[in-house]
Amino acid sequence: MTAYEPVIGIEVHVELATESKMFCGCAVGFGAEPNTNICPTCLGLPGALPVTNRQAIEWIMAIGMALNCEVSERSVFHRKNYFYADLPKNYQVSQYDIPVCHDGFLDVTVDGETTRVGIERAHMEEDTGKSTHVGEGGRIHSAESTLLDFNRSGVPLVEIVSKPDIRSAAESRAYAQELRALVAELGVSDARLEEGSIRFDANVSIRPEGIEAFGTKVEIKNMNSFRSLERAVDYEIKRQVEVVSDGGEVVQETRHWDEEGDVTHSMRTKEGSSDYRYFTEPDLVPMVMGDVWVEEVRSTLPELPAQRLERYVEAGLDSDSASVLSAAPAKLRGVFDEAAVAGADPRAAANWLTGEVTAWLRRTETEAPDLPLAGADLAELVGIVADGVVSASAAKDVLDGMLSGEGGARQVAEARDLVQISDTKALEAAVDEVLAANPDAIETYQGGEQKVVGFLVGQVMRATQGKADPKLVNQLLREKLSG
Repeated sequence: MTAYEPVIGIEVHVELATESKMFCGCAVGFGAEPNTNICPTCLGLPGALPVTNRQAIEWIMAIGMALNCEVSERSVFHRKNYFYADLPKNYQVSQYDIPVCHDGFLDVTVDGETTRVGIERAHMEEDTGKSTHVGEGGRIHSAESTLLDFNRSGVPLVEIVSKPDIRSAAESRAYAQELRALVAELGVSDARLEEGSIRFDANVSIRPEGIEAFGTKVEIKNMNSFRSLERAVDYEIKRQVEVVSDGGEVVQETRHWDEEGDVTHSMRTKEGSSDYRYFTEPDLVPMVMGDVWVEEVRSTLPELPAQRLERYVEAGLDSDSASVLSAAPAKLRGVFDEAAVAGADPRAAANWLTGEVTAWLRRTETEAPDLPLAGADLAELVGIVADGVVSASAAKDVLDGMLSGEGGARQVAEARDLVQISDTKALEAAVDEVLAANPDAIETYQGGEQKVVGFLVGQVMRATQGKADPKLVNQLLREKLSG
């Protein structure tokens, strides 16, 4: 039986969070009353002329730089001609052969294997309006009518086109997640899938293993979550393999992902670039991205997820902890960095933040930016645990007190009577009492069974109400049992 290899490329559309639209002064915002953020320009009325949004161009350059792309010295807009109800001008201002950014890459990791996915281009265009299909299920094929909202029409939209370097549904998901994290880090978009401010289309084809030529590709739309993307790509791979294995041919088309049915449905025959009859937009002048402007934009780039991950690993975190912390909210990462500067062991600080602190946020339904914890305070907590002032279990109560506003780590530990007994003479008395009360345990130990030490440590901890330093108790018990 012939084995087939999937060949996948992802097209990502990112709505930029500029204050105004791409070519007019209308406000950009999700959730406004339908058809309230509109004007003659974004409605395509006769005589209305566009003006390019400088902020949007700077942000697409930032996206391109973060994706290791080259920024074109010169770029122009084109008209992409097609008719659809949510496109009031019957053409979309987009880019064709001279995009703002081109030839980059993004590294993604799945199950410890890293794949470099090439970025073919990142170009600037305007978004379309929004169609709401009224009827059973809200699907176009079962709709009784369709409502049009042009608030989104003209919103700055960056299209990022990958090269066909992805080879599995899992890699598709990882690529989408990594790209979304990068866009969110840049702060150029809220990148919310549920609001459609970042959207993914997948181009999927198959070919016999060992064959270089590409098969016929199918574009999949309507995937509104990472899970949906992975499931849709996985289904389409299996569907195409089944079609070819049964002697059929894959048709180049656009297919719709049915979330409820876990299947793709044919929407329309896929257009080629010639069908759009591209020509240069006559109402917009070419853009020249000089070296000075490019470097100004580059200087604004924050630390990117891949760079942060590498820094955390270099600081001593294992790859899993570094990955979890790197994806954590900015507030938690800031607390970690501050704690490390204050002298906290990086691994211990990361464990507290990704474990108990994150659990506290969820339990109290507190948003990460409102976390009442400074890096220096976490460093103090890590320090008193390392120094044996409090036990690891008691430290959880100390953290709870700190987050409740009771003070610093040592202050809370003393106020809650959680400080460990580390005085040797005081502990010797408790150890002697436990040994006197458990002569059988002494005989068991002297008979070669050392596990009984754990039982005796527990008895001392009980006698001291959990305040004894367990390491010191263990040491004293062994000394006395051996003596």
